[in-house]
Amino acid sequence: MKPVCRIHIAVSGIVQGVGFRPFLHRLAQSHQLNGWVRNTSSGVELELEGAADALDEFVSDLRHKAPPLAVVEDIAVTPLEGLAGYSAFTIRDSRADGGATLVSPDIAPCPACLKELYDPSDRRYRYPFINCTDCGPRFTIIRTLPYDRPGTSMASFAMCPDCAAEYRDIATRRYHAQPDCCPVCGPGAFYLDNRGIPVQGNPVALAQQALAAGGVIAVKGAGGIHLACDARNPDAVRRLRRRKHREEKPLAVMCRDLDTAKSICRVDADEAVILQSVRRPILLLQKKDPHSLPELSANARVGVMLPYTPLHVLLLDGSAGGPAMLVMTSANLPGRPVMVDNEEALQGLQGIADGYLLHNRDIVNRCDDSLAAVWRGREYFFRRSRGYAPQPITIPWDASGILAFGAEQKASFAAGREQHAFLSQHVGDLKNAETLDHYRSAMQTYLALFSIRPSLLVCDLHPDYFSTREAQDTARQRALPLLQVQHHWAHMAACMADNRLEGEVFGILWDGTGLGTDSTIWGGEFFIGGYKQFCRVGSIRPVRLPGGDAATQKIGRIALSLAWDAGLDPKALPELPGRAALLAMLEKGVSCPSASSIGRLFDGVYSLLSGRQAAAYDGQAPTLLEALADDRIPGRTYPVRFYEEDGLRRFDTRPLIRALCADLVSGLSPSAMARGFMDALCRMALEQCRALNFRRLPVVLSGGVFLNQYLLSGIIRLLEADGFRVYPHCRVSPGDEGLCLGQLAIAAAQRSVDFHVSGSSAENCIR
Repeated sequence: MKPVCRIHIAVSGIVQGVGFRPFLHRLAQSHQLNGWVRNTSSGVELELEGAADALDEFVSDLRHKAPPLAVVEDIAVTPLEGLAGYSAFTIRDSRADGGATLVSPDIAPCPACLKELYDPSDRRYRYPFINCTDCGPRFTIIRTLPYDRPGTSMASFAMCPDCAAEYRDIATRRYHAQPDCCPVCGPGAFYLDNRGIPVQGNPVALAQQALAAGGVIAVKGAGGIHLACDARNPDAVRRLRRRKHREEKPLAVMCRDLDTAKSICRVDADEAVILQSVRRPILLLQKKDPHSLPELSANARVGVMLPYTPLHVLLLDGSAGGPAMLVMTSANLPGRPVMVDNEEALQGLQGIADGYLLHNRDIVNRCDDSLAAVWRGREYFFRRSRGYAPQPITIPWDASGILAFGAEQKASFAAGREQHAFLSQHVGDLKNAETLDHYRSAMQTYLALFSIRPSLLVCDLHPDYFSTREAQDTARQRALPLLQVQHHWAHMAACMADNRLEGEVFGILWDGTGLGTDSTIWGGEFFIGGYKQFCRVGSIRPVRLPGGDAATQKIGRIALSLAWDAGLDPKALPELPGRAALLAMLEKGVSCPSASSIGRLFDGVYSLLSGRQAAAYDGQAPTLLEALADDRIPGRTYPVRFYEEDGLRRFDTRPLIRALCADLVSGLSPSAMARGFMDALCRMALEQCRALNFRRLPVVLSGGVFLNQYLLSGIIRLLEADGFRVYPHCRVSPGDEGLCLGQLAIAAAQRSVDFHVSGSSAENCIR
């Protein structure tokens, strides 16, 4: 007779909203075990009793056969005294226990739901909100934990008898699927004209017809509202750009399927896998013809995604003659977060949208589309949001109670609980009240959902960042300690934490703007250090910015400054408004802050090569300069020189600028010059590493400049060939959006040493 035992099991991780309790029910039945399971605020708990060997097999299967969307992080098994005499296995009502579990991101429709969606005999035929335990909305509909229907925006939709029967039937895919619904009892879509008046008829068909006619349509999805138009209709795209005041910034497209994406882009095997994954990010793909679809993107790449809600699937299926490829850009006013509310859209998009395809399920948590490239077979994030947030990043230390406020542009925050770093979805730039409100609201949502009570705050050094002010205000209001961390140190620590590195590293930290410890602008830096201290050992020659921040948009000013600094005759450059006054400012050093910034160097060099005087959006000049490089045209070899100043080894930009300008005068191909310029930066990184990293420390690459795939690949190739171990980002963006992870990691390390922060100049550094 086999011994009969009773055990208690507590499971933590992403174990709610992913079919976990039904999985446990089926697993218990297969092993002939009885007991119960329920959701808690901390995860899932269950009691089981049965044969001891069957219990052991159950725990093993629990570890290794969990549902595909589940993330099992910990299983705690406790033997219990005596037997309860359970006669079956049941799912009990959820219990709030004061703990906190994880929340699944939103998941694209699964194959089984898509099959039902197009089955005329199925009661959910062409129903835009079909879902099951394996797919559907999660984070965007949740209000509170445990993850049960009353705690979501589905609470107002009472299940009909058929859905309720499915919900209770262990044999169905919708067993305990919280968003379960159908046309009888669930949310509904509807179509409105440009005045907001309902139009009779099939809402998806009406939207398809309007899109086919060249209209601009507002489409409510899972995490926000998009503006859509036919991506192959140049007039429609130009109309959308004009109405949205987005004249030049690239536009993403949603393609009906992989074949449609392949009709315009090169898609390799890794890209195909990620494009079709359940997370459905926007992927930056190479156009088949670099000069095609100029209305969407002026460079050789375009952002492509596949439908990630049933509504999108239906909208793109062409059943009423609609397009197979749509521009899908966030419906928002300039500088503001994406819209989520129907009434907000009807008021804010007047004169922009020709019609509205909306629905009556509330979006609780605003969540923009994620944006990534594929590098070495996996996502390389520009923006980590829908499909990934709020799944945490695991780190090697206890970060409980730490709240990191991030930067100001591409803002995000991170909150710590044990070894989890919960990074927010994309928020945006904090320079307007609406985005700041979104930032505050999202932060409160994270703290509440994951039961985090802040005990230590951390932010940037820059006193004028809204994130810094928010942190300072919060610290005063809650009487909490506040740690301020230098911008590029946070970048370095973010890449370390992203790669789970400890000890010392050599950091190559390139971006646009970050306040240095000497109160100047940094952005082309080389550090040695770790989580507890850093030392700045190298940089680039600072460039003066006539007019300060204005030069970041008026990039012709930076070109003028570079030429002036290199000793060239500025009159040889294209005419620049106010040139005489700007030269006088440079000569006298008035209103000309200096920036040792690779981002600003890119701005100035692109202006030199193109003659362009202004940038239409942040990062435009570096993006277009990267796009100038053509693999078929060899790059020039430009000089890479250095000099010592105040203990720093600085890259001297002057010989490079003189050589570029000489080639410009001679009429050399801009492609050869762009490629030669980036090749020079790659060689500069290698030479700095050879000279400053003589201990051969691991090298981390961080900062927004490393969104440039040419530089990323070129620098890693040179460094690895020279024997260095190189670590780029892999789970968060190298840009400012990922910086909060570094702040949190530094704070976790500093907490053990009374918040002492160490940063130094090179003369105080032991190399």
